Amino acid sequence: MATSQLAAKKFRVLPGFRLTLGFTLLYLSLIVLIPLAATFWKTSTLTWGKFVHSVASPAAISAFKLSFGVSFLAAIVNLVFGLLVAWVLVRYKFFGKRIVDALVDLPFALPTAVAGITLATLYAENGWIGKWFASWNPRQSLIYHSHHFTNELSKISWLSIFHAPWHWLIVHTPNSSLHLQISYTWLGIFVALTFIGLPFVVRTVQPILEDMDVEIEEAAATLGANRLKTFRRVILPMLFSPLLTGFALAFARALGEYGSVVFISSNIPLKTQIVPLLIMSKLDQFDYSGATALAVVMLVISFLLLLGINLLQWRTTRHHTI
Repeated sequence: MATSQLAAKKFRVLPGFRLTLGFTLLYLSLIVLIPLAATFWKTSTLTWGKFVHSVASPAAISAFKLSFGVSFLAAIVNLVFGLLVAWVLVRYKFFGKRIVDALVDLPFALPTAVAGITLATLYAENGWIGKWFASWNPRQSLIYHSHHFTNELSKISWLSIFHAPWHWLIVHTPNSSLHLQISYTWLGIFVALTFIGLPFVVRTVQPILEDMDVEIEEAAATLGANRLKTFRRVILPMLFSPLLTGFALAFARALGEYGSVVFISSNIPLKTQIVPLLIMSKLDQFDYSGATALAVVMLVISFLLLLGINLLQWRTTRHHTI
């Protein structure tokens, strides 16, 4: 026994537990613990009344709602399309597959400011993509389809009951002077957060799909399960934990995003101003205490959300293990 322990110590790659633990604690203290402690310390200089005034002002409440709402929506979209991208990259062979696989990591390598400028240019009213949305008239499109829909209803008498709600929708649709704008609205923020969050889901799910044995699906098919049932009862439970991890990473990344959003958002208070932009605005006004107060609230809420997601992931993994 003593000889085996001595051999294990002899062939360890790292120099020792104490040294590596000390380096780890020092690194975490410099990178994480000290900045977080400084944030809480700076916030503690505020009185309770000033703290509430900083974090509960109309601009702050609107920024919190926009940040968490759009980040959650972008993470949900990345959850769906990230799974599809990972599935295609793992299960299919096609020309240019390596190029597509490399493009998934583009948001990691591309500076966020460059991504923001590029997206704002593409989705502007005169941009390559934005001009198609700017020229689209929701009312005219709805009226065009309504005539076809009404003609189809006239062929089946009992479906005519749907004509009144359809007519009401046409009447209350905005007039032709309105159009769909993406850049400098919350839709632009959503596009930017979706762009920077997609790789987290793809790279989390892709290794699990690569290790998944195709024979499991073949066994389910031999037992009479169709493709949808096989995916829902066999594949999806195995992917639930990595999907939840990818969702949490994409959501956390979107909450703290600043560089790509600052260019595609108009940064209008109560409309398109997210929390990181509001914090930078307070820093520009030398309101350091107000900025750290917002940062503390953002940190606490994000920590609670991620803690809940991790607990759910732990319970799910434990359930499947048992």
